[in-house]
Amino acid sequence: MERITIKAEARDSAGKGAARSLRRAEIIPGVLYREGKSLPIKINKKELALFIHQTAGEQVVVNLTFPDGESRLAIMKDYQVDPVKRELLHSDFFEVSLKEAICVTVAVHVIGEPIGVKRDGGILQHGLTEIEVECLPDQIPGHIEVDVSGLAAGHALHVGDISMPEGLKVLTPKTEVVALVAAPKAEEVVEAAAPAAETAEPEVIKKGKTAEETAEK
Repeated sequence: MERITIKAEARDSAGKGAARSLRRAEIIPGVLYREGKSLPIKINKKELALFIHQTAGEQVVVNLTFPDGESRLAIMKDYQVDPVKRELLHSDFFEVSLKEAICVTVAVHVIGEPIGVKRDGGILQHGLTEIEVECLPDQIPGHIEVDVSGLAAGHALHVGDISMPEGLKVLTPKTEVVALVAAPKAEEVVEAAAPAAETAEPEVIKKGKTAEETAEK
């Protein structure tokens, strides 16, 4: 993707009241972080919304340009949205250098239909949705595709099984599960209970004398 440029300005005002005033003017307050320092900035709402839409949550290096002609490379670390109105409230950027490696999280996209699902009737279950990596800013992949077509029932695919692009150092433990195919449950065979054998009625033994014995007497 071609590097996106966003116009930014430093802001002097701070606090909730100042932030609300900026948002009413279609400006989003934000912060640019770098080596323990922070610079309050403001960005046009439409520009920021377009950037978020174009990158679709992927880690992308953006070029922030300022009125004095200064330009800074950064990645968006986070942004806040009103939970009710779904409008942008705030944005956080982290300044980067193309010569220094950084730690970022990259989304994992699972593709393909596992053979364990298609052939054996298993169920595909997802594990991690993102992986933490270390790399130079220009080497950050938009996402990592993981093909699970060869995954059989009862088997799992781990972080260590993924072929990573050159230049990426994986920080997430290799044993973490990305996807697995649960084996189908065996059908329970319920055997019909055999009918109980008829039990002969016990012979009734009467106490006392029989009629014949009485007659004889």
